[in-house]
Amino acid sequence: MKKLFNITISTLLGLTFITSTISADVSKGKKLYAQKLKSKCGMSGKQFASKHSQDEWEEIHDAGKFNDEIKKICHGATIDEKSLPHIYDFAYENANDS
Repeated sequence: MKKLFNITISTLLGLTFITSTISADVSKGKKLYAQKLKSKCGMSGKQFASKHSQDEWEEIHDAGKFNDEIKKICHGATIDEKSLPHIYDFAYENANDS
């Protein structure tokens, strides 16, 4: 019984660490936008994010078209795949209906 309990606790603890590392970060997205896209887009991050509502950002992201939308809004600029989840979270949290 004790062995089963230890395995269960270890598994839950491990999953907690994995999910916290995988999740994207709004503040990191804001910094990445400022570093990589602000000059190319010619607008603040808030103006960029307010181009769509949260539902619209979610649809764009779920369809796999988030980088395409960045290209459209920011005059052909693209962003690396590693940064996309953070910038998406930033855009979603600061959408025009948030």
